[in-house]
Amino acid sequence: MTEDMMRYDLMVEGALRAVVRETMERIAREGLPGEHHLYITFRTHETDVQIPEYLTERYPDEMTIVLQHQYEKLDVGEDGFSVALNFNDIQELLKIPFGAISAFADPSANFGLQFKFDEAEESTPGQFVTPDSQASVEGQNDSNPEPTTESVEAPKKPDGNVVTLDTFRKNK
Repeated sequence: MTEDMMRYDLMVEGALRAVVRETMERIAREGLPGEHHLYITFRTHETDVQIPEYLTERYPDEMTIVLQHQYEKLDVGEDGFSVALNFNDIQELLKIPFGAISAFADPSANFGLQFKFDEAEESTPGQFVTPDSQASVEGQNDSNPEPTTESVEAPKKPDGNVVTLDTFRKNK
């Protein structure tokens, strides 16, 4: 085989990140339709991620946010988005570049994307975070104002419509 000098893997990743951006733009304009809700996992230490220091300390590698019923100030730009979520009854504005997203899912549509980073930069499994504004997420206790956390391992073989970029990558 010849060397992929075209870097199709990067083109596909860019196209899939455009799906995330277009989804977020539509939600910013129209809101979440029906039962749709989003799980967005991002790397907290990536360039241009802006979250409160206490969240960075608690989740130094990855954090997953859920956009479902209560979120505010969703603003989507060319390179990322910002959204206000409540943590312990305190509203915080998070700014997340699309390039920092490692997973994106809409469980109601059985749709998900996983993005890979350089193996040299691979982080430990992320943390699942449900802000108290997301009390309707299945399994969340409405009377618990603390965010709930649990370790989340990336599946070895994705189910449903999860698209992994490994399919398009060449082994080194």
